[in-house]
Amino acid sequence: MNNPPQHAVLESLDVKDGCLQIGGMPLTRLVQRVGTTPFYAYDRKKISERVALLRRSMPPEIQLYYAMKANPMPAVVQHLAKLVDGMDVASLGEMKVALDTPLSPHRISFTGPGKKLEELRSAVASDVIINVESASEMERAAQCGEELGMLPQVSIRVNPDFELQSSGMKMGGGAKPFGIDAEQVPSLLQHVGTLGLNFAGLHVFSGSQNLNTSAICEAQEKTIRLAIEIALQTGVAIPRLNIGGGLGVPYFPGQQPLDLAVVGKHLHGLVHEIRQIFPRIEIAMELGRYIVAEAGIYVCRVVERKISRGQIFLVTDGGMHHHLAASGNLGQVIRKNFPVLIGNKIHQDADEVATIVGPLCTPLDILAEQIPVARACPGDWVVVLQSGAYGLTASPVAFLNHPEPVEVLV
Repeated sequence: MNNPPQHAVLESLDVKDGCLQIGGMPLTRLVQRVGTTPFYAYDRKKISERVALLRRSMPPEIQLYYAMKANPMPAVVQHLAKLVDGMDVASLGEMKVALDTPLSPHRISFTGPGKKLEELRSAVASDVIINVESASEMERAAQCGEELGMLPQVSIRVNPDFELQSSGMKMGGGAKPFGIDAEQVPSLLQHVGTLGLNFAGLHVFSGSQNLNTSAICEAQEKTIRLAIEIALQTGVAIPRLNIGGGLGVPYFPGQQPLDLAVVGKHLHGLVHEIRQIFPRIEIAMELGRYIVAEAGIYVCRVVERKISRGQIFLVTDGGMHHHLAASGNLGQVIRKNFPVLIGNKIHQDADEVATIVGPLCTPLDILAEQIPVARACPGDWVVVLQSGAYGLTASPVAFLNHPEPVEVLV
C-alpha cells in the first residue's frame, strides 16, 4: 500500500493472508456469520490484552474498575467481569447487567447525578456502593436504607478544585453537576455515620480521554493529596479511593498513544506515599474507553457511489444514528475523522479521496470527510476503527427509525 490513510493506529491492525482479522476471524467470514450490515464487532482477545497491559504497567496494589458506560454490551461486561476488580455503572439498567456477573455487589459502584428514589432504593436493596453526588442524595439513600432495614453503602464523589488538563471532557474543577465540591466534603463526611450509612470511600474523577502523560500524573498526584487532606482534616478513615481514569486513546492524525509505563511508575510512588499514612486503603483506577475502544470496529456496507460537483460520496447503510462519535457529534469542537478503511480492500492503494456518509436526511450524517481510501463500490465494506467505546449506546439509534445494528463479541 503506497498511499495509506494517515492514521498511526492502522499500523497495529491484525492482518493475515491479506485479510483484516477480528478476534482471529477474517472479516469476510465475520460478515458472513453476522449476515447483515451494519454491525459492531468487539475482539475479546484485545480486551484481555489491554487489561493485562494495565496489570503489568500499574502498581500491583491498584484495583482496576471498568466504567460500563463505555460499552455496556452484556457479553463484553461478562468477559470483563473475569478480568477486572470491579465495575462502575451509571443507570439502573447498567446495574442489572453488572449484578448478573460474578462480581460482588460491593465491587459495583453506582455513579451519576440525579439518581431517582427508585434507583437509590434498588441500589440499597442490591447492596451496591452508591457514589453520592450531593448532600440531598445522601439523605435520600439514608431514607431508603431506613425503609428497607438495610445499611446503605455510600462513597462520596468529590468535585475537586482542579481539572484534568488537556482532557477531552473535563469532569471536575469549577462549578460542575458532578460530585460534591471538595470544600464541602469534610463537613458532610462527619454526618455519614449519624445518617445510618456505611462509608465506603471517595471517588474523584477529574476528566477523560487524555493523551498528555504529564497531565494525568499531575491529576493523580493532586487526587492523592486531596484524599490525604480530607482524611487528616476529618479523622475519618478512607476505606477505598477511586482515582478515576482519564487515560485516552489516539483517534486522529498526529495523536500518539500514552506512555503507560511513565504513568505507572509515577503512580507507584503515590501509592507508597498514601499507604505510609493509611496502610489499609484500597486504591482503584476506573477506566472505560482505554479498555475497550481499540478492541472494536463498526462495519457498514457501501450502497451507492456518487459524484457531486467533482467530489466522491460513498453512501452506506450505516451512519451517525449508529456511531455518533465518528460523525463528530459526541464532543468534537472541530470535526475530525476516525480511522476508516475499506475493509475488503486494505492492501489496495488509498488512491482516491472520498466522503463517507450514511442514509439519514441530515448533513450531519458523515462517517468520514474527504479521507484517502481505496476505490470503493457498492457492496464494499467500510470499517471504522477505534469503535469499541461510546458507539451504539451513545448514538441516536431511534432517529429516522432505521434498524439497529448487530453487536458481536468474537
